[in-house]
Amino acid sequence: MDRLWNANYLKVCFANFMSCFSFMVLAPLLPLYLSDTFGAGKHTIGIVLSGYTVVALVARLFSGYITDSFPRKRVLLISYGIFALFFAFYLGLDALPATIGLTVFTVVRTLHGGPMGLATTATTTAAIDVLPASRRAEGIGYYGLSNNLGTAVAPFAGLYAYDLTHSYTVLFALALAAAVLGFVANSTVHIPSREAVPNKAPLSFDRFILVNAWRQGLMLACFACSYGLVSTYLAIYGKEELGMTTGTGGFFLLLSLGLMTSRLFGARSLRQGRVTHNAGSGMLLSLVGYAAFAALHNPVGYYGCALLVGLGNGHMYPATQTMFINLAPHNKRGTASSSLLTSWDIGVGFGVVLGGILSERLGYGAAFWSAAAVNLCGVIFFFLSARRHFDRNKLR
Repeated sequence: MDRLWNANYLKVCFANFMSCFSFMVLAPLLPLYLSDTFGAGKHTIGIVLSGYTVVALVARLFSGYITDSFPRKRVLLISYGIFALFFAFYLGLDALPATIGLTVFTVVRTLHGGPMGLATTATTTAAIDVLPASRRAEGIGYYGLSNNLGTAVAPFAGLYAYDLTHSYTVLFALALAAAVLGFVANSTVHIPSREAVPNKAPLSFDRFILVNAWRQGLMLACFACSYGLVSTYLAIYGKEELGMTTGTGGFFLLLSLGLMTSRLFGARSLRQGRVTHNAGSGMLLSLVGYAAFAALHNPVGYYGCALLVGLGNGHMYPATQTMFINLAPHNKRGTASSSLLTSWDIGVGFGVVLGGILSERLGYGAAFWSAAAVNLCGVIFFFLSARRHFDRNKLR
């Protein structure tokens, strides 16, 4: 059997872990940072944080084409290097007057989405390239563990660092250091050479979006919307409604434990070709988790949601990623990766904005029930359309 855990694969996984860590060490605390430092309201927080996702989305539209059309190692290093550098621009903003600081943060955070969108596509595509074809589906599942480990460790590290120093500047410096380490790891990766993409209709729509996977993209956007809404307003909700000032770390720990557990068990199932089975079972588990979060305004619902959504997404996401890859020809792996991530970004961005509007006007209950409702729409669409489309059109 071909070797799965080769050196290049491990380096790419480490770099992905560091990019996830650098993002997640900040993400759960940014709403509190904006509220505490600049006095931003919930609606303002939603608008400010959604800019990152919007620009990442725009970058993703071109990232697949760029990754497929230019040397992947060069694209990987340039995009990841700029992504790391941007963390330096967050430093010291809390020393500025509130209005100026918020404006600068909004600009920096929004523009940061561009290199992030390209870097994550390039890193994911590099992971696919260095995997042996016979173990690609299994490897994709394990690759996701680097995200999960980052999601588990980073919030705890961020909360611990903030509790010790009460300085958001320390958090930004920690994110910068992690991203630099990821860049160093990527600089040593050897990516196999490949044939150039034929240069016919280079600007056609299908060079930017994997049109054949639009059903899977719409389905994934629904699940991302639910996740984006809940994860963004989690810390403020816990503090204001449940009186939990340190619950965010526990939530992400349980979420990550669920993700890692389901990925470890799900990898074998993916290797056996049970792609739609993994996706369907994961979606249903997540739906129960979001419904519990909306219905139970107590620690049981709070932490129970984390575990169930973790178990569910750990099955659903690698299976959906495998769908995208198996619906794409070999010369469109970058396009498949960017389409997958674009779908996720669209959903997360919509969830952040929707959550800010609903929580401001109707309260957290309405916001979290909307997350469960959107998730339900994704489940229904999968079983009625996306599953059958994949079974009829998969290439391998």
